[in-house]
Amino acid sequence: MPESVEDLVDLLDLEKIDDDLFRGRQPQTAAQRVFGGQVLGQALAAAGQTVEPERVVHSLHGYFLRPGDTAVPIVYRAEPTRDGRTFSSRRVVASQNGKPIFYMSASFQRPEPGLDHSDPMPDDVVPPEEAPTLASVLEAATGRKAEDWNKEWAALDMRLAGVSGRQFWIRAAGKLPDEPALHACVLAYASDLTLLGASLLPHGLVIGDRRIQPASIDHALWFHRPFRADEWLLYDQASPSASGARGFATGRLFTQDGRLAASVAQEGLIRPVGLDLHDESD
Repeated sequence: MPESVEDLVDLLDLEKIDDDLFRGRQPQTAAQRVFGGQVLGQALAAAGQTVEPERVVHSLHGYFLRPGDTAVPIVYRAEPTRDGRTFSSRRVVASQNGKPIFYMSASFQRPEPGLDHSDPMPDDVVPPEEAPTLASVLEAATGRKAEDWNKEWAALDMRLAGVSGRQFWIRAAGKLPDEPALHACVLAYASDLTLLGASLLPHGLVIGDRRIQPASIDHALWFHRPFRADEWLLYDQASPSASGARGFATGRLFTQDGRLAASVAQEGLIRPVGLDLHDESD
């Protein structure tokens, strides 16, 4: 995965092939398939290049269709489905070897005033400067060395914010350019990292446990208020349900001063592999 913030910015800087056609490069990775957050971030980058700059993304909805090949560039086609007076919508198809691997719909809005309310930020969290890194937590849980986790996720700074394992501090591990569209793409990238793990916690499992085969199925993200992805965001997660080898999880992202910046929902595969479900139910 990207080994620095600069690598992450480069990853989200797509090559323009035609008016609505873009190519995304692949980073060096030991993973067997493309990280879902990478496809989300690159697809949003492709869509954003086809709308007026003053229109900002407020929602996206994506489906992961096939595992992405980490050795093959991904081609993104951003279809201009509608441009109204206030809103623009785009449908993005991501393909490899002539086959779609991901579909996304995204909506962009010209900023305007309106009614305003939001949930309060949880107040029972560890401050980021006192919180343990995600890599150290995963090392303790899985036995895989922290430096291995850090190598894969070096572009992000993630820390455990609560003992429940459902709250994390997250930010880019370095300064980003002052481009709101880029910050939205970075948040889309990061939002896929820990969310599915929330559906494993009630069963005493974590992402990385080899008894579980995890994969993102779909992902939705709503952007509520301005934020910077290189400043701390509290990622507050919950899992209302798991069934049928699928886990469902939701998340809220708050700025450090308590503003609700974004909301996330995801369903993913959490297929048991070598896990004794009878013992778990007992």
